[in-house]
Amino acid sequence: QVQLTESGGGLVQAGGSLRLSCAASRGTFSYMAWFRQAPGAEREFVAAINGRGTSTRYSDSVKGRFTISRDNAKNTMYLQMNSLKPEDTAVYYCAVSWYQAQLQGDYDYWGQGTQVTVSS
Repeated sequence: QVQLTESGGGLVQAGGSLRLSCAASRGTFSYMAWFRQAPGAEREFVAAINGRGTSTRYSDSVKGRFTISRDNAKNTMYLQMNSLKPEDTAVYYCAVSWYQAQLQGDYDYWGQGTQVTVSS
């Protein structure tokens, strides 16, 4: 079993920054990703990164503001969030897959989530 531990969430004013971390208890995964779920909404894709960190994908809503990265030596993934907006308020989840992943269902393990709240 793999455990994912997210950290770095909190309350920030609009225009501010936060850095989320997701530490895996073991393993180097082919794909790692961030998703988020706002109150009353479905969980949505935010960003993903491949095993070597050479390929990344972003949702249109965060492109240019968020940066996903990973440190395989530490089994840790990061999400640097800049220019935060109130609509970024959500619980952010990390997810990992042993294989190539496109859809939420492709991911093998999920974290418990960390709350990000952006005030206007």
